[in-house]
Amino acid sequence: MRDLAILSRGAMLVRHGRIQAVGSRAEIETLVSPQTRLVDAGGRVVLPGFVDAHTHPVFAGTRADEYELRAQGATYAEIAARGGGIRSTVRRTRAATEDELMDSARRYRQWFLRGGTTTVEAKSGYGLSLEAECKILRAIHRLGQEGSVRYVPTFLGAHEVPDEFRGRMDDYIALLIREMLPRVAREHLAEYCDVFCEPSVFPAAQARVILAAAKSLGFGLRLHADQFTPDEGALLAAELGADTADHLEATGPAGLEALRAAGVQPVLLPASVYNLGSPRYPAARQMIDAGLPVVLATDFNPGSSPTTSMPLVLSLASTQMKMTPAEAVTAATINAAHSLRQGHEIGSLEPGKFADFAIHDAADYRDLAYFFGRDTARAVYIGGVPAYQAE
Repeated sequence: MRDLAILSRGAMLVRHGRIQAVGSRAEIETLVSPQTRLVDAGGRVVLPGFVDAHTHPVFAGTRADEYELRAQGATYAEIAARGGGIRSTVRRTRAATEDELMDSARRYRQWFLRGGTTTVEAKSGYGLSLEAECKILRAIHRLGQEGSVRYVPTFLGAHEVPDEFRGRMDDYIALLIREMLPRVAREHLAEYCDVFCEPSVFPAAQARVILAAAKSLGFGLRLHADQFTPDEGALLAAELGADTADHLEATGPAGLEALRAAGVQPVLLPASVYNLGSPRYPAARQMIDAGLPVVLATDFNPGSSPTTSMPLVLSLASTQMKMTPAEAVTAATINAAHSLRQGHEIGSLEPGKFADFAIHDAADYRDLAYFFGRDTARAVYIGGVPAYQAE
């Protein structure tokens, strides 16, 4: 993860949306024609577009009121117990039209681009009913069709038990399995299924039933795992052969070894830890030393992590989890691409892959994490087409 294969004074040739060649400028200049358009990065850092492998980008409203309550000492769990948290966003999202959701999601899409992100894994989970979840997933599909960011949709109907099913978790799980998952599969609305696996949300036994049903329908599996409670989610992810286990703030040695043995990628979300004011970050150093292909993501959502900034995540990875800047870049690009089964298409600047890249306002890749708190992308290209240009 520390070898970024950096090319000094490098260049690449793009044709028909894909990278045709990469090498020194002198080498690439021998391949161009008089009609070739030249883009001069001016000695700046050119990186693959960031692949944000855990986001919740379609929702209505904000939770700024809860942010203020946390500043006054209320915990995330206390706010949720009062009817806030995920359920408060669910109420607003259900009331919004699909077009209203699109308007806010397009705004957030520009935020992703300003940080150099070109692909996002996009979860539903703020509908928690058949029609509302499909509404969110349709919005994600529309966002992807618009072309300026790539979206990988994930069905997260098991994000929380909605208000109308409080005390009736088994009935809600039956709805998920009998109606929601089959509809999402039939309409090809998602590639993955995710479950928030926690004893206080969906315990492992119930999460196993949901994920097994999803797997039988052809969905890839992802889990919110061990955010608050050790090992239960990680062990389940390993047992089911999930693609990823996300969060892992509380995971212990048994959970980490199970993930390693099963080939499950850890997706770490330090911005969520930071924003909740928690001192407990995932054991990234231990994971990397054990050979786990760690992924970094923003967890962009209206509650615990309202940020789209991958450069901020790189900084938190280095300062709070002791990842080197190179390891952080790897975790946010090629490792993240593989966690979405797209490592053959995106995540690195290699011949044959999509020309998804960002020109960052930096002369050294380490500056992205070092000068934290800023939008670093000067220009972003997706499939060789300009998607964003800084003013």
